[in-house]
Amino acid sequence: MSSNNNEQQNAMHWADVYAEKIIREKGDKDLYTCASGITPSGTVHIGNFREIISVDLVVRALRERDKNVRFIYSWDDYDVFRKVPKNMPDPELLAKYLRFPITLVPDTTGRADNYARGNELDVEKILPSVGIHPEYIYQAARYRSSKYAEGMRMALENRDAIKKILDKYRTEPLPDTWYPISVFSSFTEKDTTTVTGWDGEWGVTYHDDEVDKSETIDLRKTPYAKLPWRVDWPMRWKQEHVDFEPAGKDHHSEGGSFDTSREIVELFGWHAPVSFQYDFISIKGHGGKISSSSGDVISLPDVLEIYTPEVTRFLFVGTQPNREFAISFDLDVLKIYEDYDNCERIYFGVLPVSDKKRAHEKRIFELSQVDKVPETLSYQIPFRHLCNLLLIHELDVDAALATLKDLKDDQKDRLVARAKCAKAWLEKFAPDDFKFHLSTPKDEKVELSASALAAVQALGKVVEKMDDLAPTDFTTAMYACASDNGVETPDFFKSVYLVLIGKEKGPKLAEFIRSCGKAKVSKILERY
Repeated sequence: MSSNNNEQQNAMHWADVYAEKIIREKGDKDLYTCASGITPSGTVHIGNFREIISVDLVVRALRERDKNVRFIYSWDDYDVFRKVPKNMPDPELLAKYLRFPITLVPDTTGRADNYARGNELDVEKILPSVGIHPEYIYQAARYRSSKYAEGMRMALENRDAIKKILDKYRTEPLPDTWYPISVFSSFTEKDTTTVTGWDGEWGVTYHDDEVDKSETIDLRKTPYAKLPWRVDWPMRWKQEHVDFEPAGKDHHSEGGSFDTSREIVELFGWHAPVSFQYDFISIKGHGGKISSSSGDVISLPDVLEIYTPEVTRFLFVGTQPNREFAISFDLDVLKIYEDYDNCERIYFGVLPVSDKKRAHEKRIFELSQVDKVPETLSYQIPFRHLCNLLLIHELDVDAALATLKDLKDDQKDRLVARAKCAKAWLEKFAPDDFKFHLSTPKDEKVELSASALAAVQALGKVVEKMDDLAPTDFTTAMYACASDNGVETPDFFKSVYLVLIGKEKGPKLAEFIRSCGKAKVSKILERY
């Protein structure tokens, strides 16, 4: 095998593996359709985003192989509104719409025409910022316009076969009166109905159990009929000619909706798409599965406050879909940014690694980018150091970045975006012992022993000429302040930190003083 082929094999990301699997299993097609979707029953959370970005990565891998790809995202907004999430305003009003289709529930936030649309818009507005541009399909509109009338009739024609498939995976068989269709009542708009008959063509009769009324509807004209999930999913695979769609482990569990759908779809004249199971995401410190309907969620906008779009993508790109992982907002944030920076350095050849490692990391870096890969390395400042700069400058991003004299124009936008994330993390999540503020004249002076005071005063003289000293020379001179005055180094550091930030510990001292700058540090030390 040639070295070129070797590098290609080493670079095979899981998205590439599935792209090749799709081509192999579905054949050479003029158009491949990759699908994703969710019920907008509440805030669309970061766990839902895992499916969206998983499809996006496979779509990118297919397009890089010069394939024509349709990426569809279905909003299942004709599902039933079953529970009022905790995080929604005016829950009493929303409770009046339980059992309605979610597209007919009012949006109590006032941001959209209905509840479902509000949750959809939140996602549609944010996805372009992470480089994801699907074609949206709104299932309520399709069902209510009878676009699926043929599909619903086909399900009814195959009623016995569908029931037989479903019963294979049930502990108790469905009743003989079961129909593979459900109806919202035209009397109340609710799903409090029982289908009682089908005329063999387009007429479906149902009874509204809440108001004790019956009627017959025409599938070609009614806005009220739809298929239950385990029949709806395979019907839409056929309708949209879906070649690839992943699903969570609940759907992929033995006897779950993917197992039944892969059989039912054959009745519609199509084959199940290539798929894989993705695992759940937790939030560090929360535990358990995130749930839109409960309202206890972290959304993509929440994550993008702390992680830049590229680093957000990196979290998912670098993790196998079938592996559970947690989104962290604690000190792990520093490590995650460091891992991304290392990946970038490997891509640009700044950090030497083995050929295999380089090929693997290069592919991860490419797929982590929102659009095209940048031509130059970003400004490589550790996230911890960036946070320290912001704290030194009272969270003023412009002032902090103005101190970086070697920052290039083509690096600035990327660094500003990262600095804004660092500021948000400091404000919302950084532990108290990580944060500090420089002492001011309003702060009470620290009481020091005579020797410690002499050492601090000596440091003040060294700081005055700091700009003329090389970093190593400054560090040497700083240590001499302690030894020349008979102060142990740990005690000296403790005294200086107390004087500068009112804490016994802080960032690496020499680097910290240089980051603060002569003017700021001298102003503090001259009080002593």
